[in-house]
Amino acid sequence: MTLEEMKDRKRELGYTNEDIARLSGLPLGTVIKVFGGATRSPRRATIEALERILKPRTSWDTTTDPRAYRDTPMILQDARTPYGQRDLKSGLPGLLSEPATAYGAAEKHEKKQGEYTLEDYLALPDERRVELIDGVFYDMSSPTTYHQLIAAKLHAMILSWIEQNKGSCMPFMSPVDVQLDCDNKTIVQPDVLVLCDKSKITRPRIVGAPDFVAEVLSKSTRKKDLFIKLSKYKNAGVREFWIIDPDKKTVMVWDFEHDDQVALYGFRDRIPVSIYDKNLVIDFSVIDNLLLEWGGVE
Repeated sequence: MTLEEMKDRKRELGYTNEDIARLSGLPLGTVIKVFGGATRSPRRATIEALERILKPRTSWDTTTDPRAYRDTPMILQDARTPYGQRDLKSGLPGLLSEPATAYGAAEKHEKKQGEYTLEDYLALPDERRVELIDGVFYDMSSPTTYHQLIAAKLHAMILSWIEQNKGSCMPFMSPVDVQLDCDNKTIVQPDVLVLCDKSKITRPRIVGAPDFVAEVLSKSTRKKDLFIKLSKYKNAGVREFWIIDPDKKTVMVWDFEHDDQVALYGFRDRIPVSIYDKNLVIDFSVIDNLLLEWGGVE
């Protein structure tokens, strides 16, 4: 189908841009750009996703109005693919990296990056992984097994120490929403965090700055973690921030509580946790050995 044929079919079916986004699994921002003329040469994968729901119905499909499916976790296509499923080779949404994409708010709002709020964040499909920072949406690709091994083991080691020492703080592991600035413009999902103030916990999310945050770098989050989130965490009142780089096998530690001291460690080092007056020490060689055993990377 040509773009003009798609536009005609959209009008014929009476679809809104939101209907198209929900049925196709494409970001709302992409749909708006395609049908608004901002994107004149969409990627083939985008065209194929649109054709699946806009092509005239085939004999096997007895549904006269595909919008009947829009509140169910399905998209309309021959194989009845689960809603939101992505093809790794096609580069469909959910695999976008550092550049932020505008989507999630109703078309009538005509919002731009920097204007999105908690309301827009909560309106996104559950499977859409994003962070909202100062009103800007940042897409998050699915974490690798290597990434998850590091985060899971670090969380487990911190939790074990806290339980053994009857500590009052609690570690969390992503995904957990953190309304960092207590406003409606920033929602982040740290890979690992430690929270000591129980009053900041609500049922849907943490409201306020955690005491400790660790982020495991990936290709899609490197720039955001190294620059944007570093500044956000410091200004919000996070006491200690770790950036773990699996590629370089380094751990950069910022001690915001003590004159922004910075220390660089390797994956074979013992790293003290400053918020516990360095009584908690993470033997990172334990994590490194786990990676060698299960991660398949030296």
